[in-house]
Amino acid sequence: MKQLLLGALLVSAAGIAHADIPLLNATCPGNIEVHADEGGPIYINGKEATLKKFNDNYFEAKGSGITVSLTIRPDGSPDVSYTGKNRANGVCELADQD
Repeated sequence: MKQLLLGALLVSAAGIAHADIPLLNATCPGNIEVHADEGGPIYINGKEATLKKFNDNYFEAKGSGITVSLTIRPDGSPDVSYTGKNRANGVCELADQD
């Protein structure tokens, strides 16, 4: 009985640890606007980007010569950065989600 209860607890905890694309808006240097709907897709400057999922916590969206990297931290909060033309890169500022 204890093993069954422990197994059920581990399965439910594993489900909680699963991360997905959150709803977010971010502004990156160079007037780059990033929007993601919950679960995807991701838009760069209003155009849907090509999305690649590397694992449950890291995604890349590409479009218009820009790559946006989305990392989901262990606490569930997102971190967004970009790489653009001519080696431009930086950290994007997340807008408050009210």
